[in-house]
Amino acid sequence: MTLISNRSAVHEALAAYAKPRLGRGLLDIATSAVPYLALCVAMYFMLRVSPLIVVALVIPTAGFLVRVFVVFHDCAHGSLLPSRRANTWVGSVLGILVLSPFRRWRHGHAAHHATSGNLDRRGIGDVQTLTVAEYQARSWRGQLGYRLFRNPLVMFGLGPVFAMIILPRLVPRGTRPRMRNSVLGTDAALVVIVGALCWLIGWEDFLIVWAPAALLAGSVGIWLFYVQHQFEDAYWQRQGEWSYAEAALRGSSYLKLPKLLQFFTGNIGLHHVHHLNARIPNYNLQRAHDDNAIFASVPTVSVLDGVRAVKFKLWDEEAGQLVTFAQANLHPVLKVTSLERESNAMA
Repeated sequence: MTLISNRSAVHEALAAYAKPRLGRGLLDIATSAVPYLALCVAMYFMLRVSPLIVVALVIPTAGFLVRVFVVFHDCAHGSLLPSRRANTWVGSVLGILVLSPFRRWRHGHAAHHATSGNLDRRGIGDVQTLTVAEYQARSWRGQLGYRLFRNPLVMFGLGPVFAMIILPRLVPRGTRPRMRNSVLGTDAALVVIVGALCWLIGWEDFLIVWAPAALLAGSVGIWLFYVQHQFEDAYWQRQGEWSYAEAALRGSSYLKLPKLLQFFTGNIGLHHVHHLNARIPNYNLQRAHDDNAIFASVPTVSVLDGVRAVKFKLWDEEAGQLVTFAQANLHPVLKVTSLERESNAMA
C-alpha cells in the first residue's frame, strides 16, 4: 500500500521543520563534543587515582561520542546550522573526533539516502544484504564469507575497527580530487593530533583513554545503523518499483528509545522522518513525527526488537521480508532453486 507517492509533497509537508537554528545548533555542539572531550580528560587524570572510575566513565564517554557523530551527520546534511559554510567547518572538525573525512562521508551518505531500499543500487552506505537467491548462487566460500560478515561478533566487534579506523583511511582509485583531499587532510590532522597526544601522555595512556569508549561507540553506531534499515518487514524493491518516499516510510524504522538514550543518539531513532527530509535537524525530528499523520503507521522498533533483528540475514523477494538463514533454507521455492543449482553444477 502506498503511504505517500509525491516526493515534492513530502518536502512541502515537512518544510516547516527543516529550518536550522543557530542557538540550537550551538547547543548540540556544547552537549556533544564538549562533554566528550571533558570526559576524556577526566579519564586520563583518573588513571592514577582509580581504574574503576575510568571503567565507569567509558559508557558515558561512548554515549557522548555517539552524539558527536549524530551532530557530524547533521552537518553533512547541512541541517545543524543555518550557514552551509558553518556546517562544513564544524563537520570537518567533528570529523576528526569520529575519524571520518567530512566531504567524502557527506558524498557517500547522500548516495545512501538516494538508494536506500533499492535492490538494484545496493552497496553505497549500506550493511551488505544479499537476496536469498544471490546467497544460494554463491560458492560455499562465498556463503561462508557472507555468514562471517553478518555474524554479530564480527559486525559489532570487528566492525568498528574496520568502519572507523581502516575504511575511512582508504582512497579508492579514481576518487575525485576533492574527495581524496578530504581523506588526506583528515588523515594528516589525525597524525598530528594523535602523535602530539602520544608524545604528551604516552601511547599506552592514550589508547586506554581513547580506544574503549571509541570502540563501544562504534559498536553502538553500527547497531543503530543496522536496525534503522534491517528489520523483518523492511522495504526493498527493484528499480522500476522503488519509491523514495516508500523507502523512507516503510524501510526506515522508528526506533523508540528511552529519553536518555534518545538524547545520546540525537533522535536518530526517528529515522523515517530523517529519510523523508534529511534537512530536518535532529532537534526537530520528534516534533515533525508527532505533528504529522503520515507517520502514524511507520514501522516501530523497540530496543529488544533491534536486538532480535540481528538474526535476519537475507532478503526474501518472494515473501517481501528479511529472513534468517534457517528460514531461507526451509522456503519450498528456494529449495527447488538450490537443487537446480546443484544439478547444474554436477552436469
